[in-house]
Amino acid sequence: MASSEIDKLINTISKLPGLGRRSAQRIALYLLKNKNRSLMPLVNTLNEANSKIIECENCGNIDMINPCSLCENVKRDKQIICVVEDISDLWTFEHIGFFRGLYHVLGGSLSVMNGIGMDELTINKLTQRIKKEEAKEVILALSTTLEGQTTSHVIADKLEHFKNLTVTRLAQGIPIGGEVQFIDENTLNMAFQSRKKIV
Repeated sequence: MASSEIDKLINTISKLPGLGRRSAQRIALYLLKNKNRSLMPLVNTLNEANSKIIECENCGNIDMINPCSLCENVKRDKQIICVVEDISDLWTFEHIGFFRGLYHVLGGSLSVMNGIGMDELTINKLTQRIKKEEAKEVILALSTTLEGQTTSHVIADKLEHFKNLTVTRLAQGIPIGGEVQFIDENTLNMAFQSRKKIV
């Protein structure tokens, strides 16, 4: 029978995405058996990450500076904003390297079942950024799930009143029900280049 502290460690690890109780037990045992080689370096790294990594006040990315290095990069086109659901989607686009504008992380997509409404997302912050940056195009690079599509339509409606703004979304290549972070690079690039105007 595991002690309460070991059980607490297992429960904490099991809350990480993609890990169940069994995987959490294996990880906890490994860390406890290898305290100097694995547990302590992990603890130190987590403490350092907690104290140094912050959220960008502009786009919602995470970095060690605020605004983040992407927002501060003078070579990026500040008149194009790519809207993504999550930081992992932003990282996917950056890894491929074909987009040279700015990003805006929504923090998810609208979902009645998960209790995510307008107040939980950064849609209002997006409209403020469009005014401030005098953006010419907003690219909606959201997942093609029902929630992602709904969120795209809501954002497009909110941006209708911006006169000199083109609103586009990712086009061909993205399968219905697909999530951006799991799509291969060539398909994603094709979808990005073939985006279509909504508003």
